[in-house]
Amino acid sequence: MAASLDSQAPVLEIPLKQDKDNISRNFKVHEGNGVVEQHVSPLRREAAARPSLSMKPFGDEIDLEGGKLEKERDRVVRSNKAVKVPNQALVSGLAYCISSCSMILVNKVVLSSYNFNAGVSLMLYQNFIAVVIVSSLSRFGIISTEPLTWKLIKVWLPVNFIFVGMLITSMFSLKYINVAMVTVLKNVTNVITAVGEMYLFNKCHDSRVWASLFLMIISAICGGITDLSFHAIGYAWQIVNCFLTASYSLTLRRVMDTAKQVTRSGHLNEFSMVILNNTLSLPLGLLLIFLFNEVDYLYQTPLLRSPTFWLVMTLSGFLGLAISFTSLWFLHQTGATTYSLVGSLNKIPLSVAGILLFNVPTTLENSTSIFFGLLAGVFFARAKLKKPQTG
Repeated sequence: MAASLDSQAPVLEIPLKQDKDNISRNFKVHEGNGVVEQHVSPLRREAAARPSLSMKPFGDEIDLEGGKLEKERDRVVRSNKAVKVPNQALVSGLAYCISSCSMILVNKVVLSSYNFNAGVSLMLYQNFIAVVIVSSLSRFGIISTEPLTWKLIKVWLPVNFIFVGMLITSMFSLKYINVAMVTVLKNVTNVITAVGEMYLFNKCHDSRVWASLFLMIISAICGGITDLSFHAIGYAWQIVNCFLTASYSLTLRRVMDTAKQVTRSGHLNEFSMVILNNTLSLPLGLLLIFLFNEVDYLYQTPLLRSPTFWLVMTLSGFLGLAISFTSLWFLHQTGATTYSLVGSLNKIPLSVAGILLFNVPTTLENSTSIFFGLLAGVFFARAKLKKPQTG
């Protein structure tokens, strides 16, 4: 969902140099679960990457007779009609920044301020909201999504397992670690992804990229050492999350081409990926609720009897989905370079807000480590986009 965190959106790690017709596949999630999110921002990958009830029967995979093909084309045309908004680049950028920052902070409120000890259940609820909303929009022809078929499900399942693990570990780590340190530690995902690209895709990176990655590692280590609220369990979950997020990005690149071949239109846009990931995550999430023994906790906790708590949880679900929509909107209005740099710069106010809102104890050394980690993220974005390298 909503990738959670950056998401859950969550924004996906797919090369951003694509035609505008395929631009919707270029970003996370949510941690929204996102989250949405791209090579520069693992936070946005979860949020998307941060999620059908309105889909046709699974068996109806290739029957396009009786005018169905024309109807599908009409839906695509209707879904591509844009609403005219003045200064769309500025408005979409603000919407993206606000939704991505708010998603992390609201999740932190649910998990830490309310002390909600059911991260899997939170993920499941957010993904359910995403499925309902996207399915409704698709049914009314506002957006276009691919029907769920057994062929597509079988191709996508390996990615979905990693997606669910990415969202859950993000929830678990955010409960124990402050927002600023989560943001810095997630930079390690870029390091793992860069190494994976080198070995799996023979992609070379220049010295500026490796220098920024080195700064990310140093800042993460220094930040952990100077973290007054250090929590070993939280850091362990975050390390696992970094590996899963990188695995999700690298695996997605291989699966995307295969998945497109089994769709009716030959394409797989962002909304279709939201439907796929979030719909398939529901049965797996239900199973994990029992495996993590959250059922007893849900029966006993008084939080579920609080309307305010339900309001905050529902808001987190909407924000996780909002990351996917605003990311796509912002990317259409600007471009890969602006999108990447804004995403990196957006981590700075997020980290400051996380420290101030949750009264995180900090020192000059820890604040400096966080600052250099965020700065390294900006350098990394510039280095990746200034001179793209191919294998």
